[in-house]
Amino acid sequence: MASRGEQIHDVSIGPHHLPGRLGVPRGASGLVIFAHGSGSGRHSPRNNQVAAGLREAGFATLLLDLLSAEEERDRRNVFDIALLAARLAEAADWAQTQPELAHLAIGYFGASTGAAAALVAAAEGQNVAAIVSRGGRPDLAGSALRAVSAPTLVIVGGADIPVIPLNRAAFAQLGCAKEFVIVPEATHLFEEPGALDEVMRRATSWFRRFLSQQAQETDDDFIFADRRDAGRRLVPELIRFKAQDPIVLALPRGGVPVGFEVARALDAPLDVALVRKIGAPGHEELGLGAVVDGANPQIVLNDEIVRAVGADPAYIKAETTRQLDEIERRRRLYRGSEPPLKIEGRTVIVVDDGIATGGTVRAVLQALRHSQPRRLVLAVPVAPRETIEALKAEADEVICLLAPEPFYAVGAHYRDFRQTSDGEVVDLLHAAQNAVVQTRA
Repeated sequence: MASRGEQIHDVSIGPHHLPGRLGVPRGASGLVIFAHGSGSGRHSPRNNQVAAGLREAGFATLLLDLLSAEEERDRRNVFDIALLAARLAEAADWAQTQPELAHLAIGYFGASTGAAAALVAAAEGQNVAAIVSRGGRPDLAGSALRAVSAPTLVIVGGADIPVIPLNRAAFAQLGCAKEFVIVPEATHLFEEPGALDEVMRRATSWFRRFLSQQAQETDDDFIFADRRDAGRRLVPELIRFKAQDPIVLALPRGGVPVGFEVARALDAPLDVALVRKIGAPGHEELGLGAVVDGANPQIVLNDEIVRAVGADPAYIKAETTRQLDEIERRRRLYRGSEPPLKIEGRTVIVVDDGIATGGTVRAVLQALRHSQPRRLVLAVPVAPRETIEALKAEADEVICLLAPEPFYAVGAHYRDFRQTSDGEVVDLLHAAQNAVVQTRA
């Protein structure tokens, strides 16, 4: 049923005349295009239910068939992600030619294979402001995942056991602002009472945050241009440490551009704080603890999890050795033959581009504490308030410029949150080293 004065009508989209169903509420603040999964289309009852909720929240919606009836008869087309992505791009291009839609930012809502198509379309240059994947197969987007810059919300059913690890693996490859949500007890189609309502709530919140015109007009004081801009904004809070001859340790890779600006302003040496998770036997995604690089590498274990999974000392030793080898490989990549900086008795400033849950940063701080720094300071541009409060027990001082409520994602506070490459890390570390040498010559 139409609401908010919305108009719903059938449309024919692009050169392939894709049949679609367009709903535009009065004063729409964005357009959400639905990418359906295999065997589904514009008549999908679940996506129509979500679309109705989004229109009620003020978003225009476009549900369409990405394949013709003839094309759907060939099952290979249903899993041809490149083809589905191209059709989705057609729909986005078509929307930009329509007077009632041309001014609206575009978001994608993808289900099943449609989620992969949405991610590929976004990675290939489509001007997409936000993506939501519901019970999707984002893993099928392959290498395109690393090129996605649009903030992405991944929603998975807690009882959809086969696809959870596939979604987690794909999520790990995304370098954009992102969030991973599991809806408890929901199966693949979210047919359980309240499950689809939770999807709708989460999707609406995500699109309001990243897609709406109001979100596009967010005060510049709460948005960093990029990571180096964030580092420059941290400097006024840290300049008082300059007289203490500090060391700046950045978490790679995203923390290095932030740390570079801090180190340059403080005439301080810059190094990377390399940390690797120690995974549980048979479940590497579950962390038993972490090993942190340094002149004397430190191991931080979660004894409760170690006992729960029954990890024996031999396994922990072998896994620790393996992660130390990987840390050494990365150190050679970033620093060549340069040894880690000695931090005993020094003021150490740990920097990252932002914090979400704080697990990795906590391990780094705990490990560094064992190396007996004079003072341990954590400095980040943005993090949730509760995370910052929890980390205060691990450092002598915690500095955070922004602690928004509610907190969505680190990347939400950056205009440019593209992944930092290994090459950029190497260049910045070398530049920082040269700057210190010149300053102290």
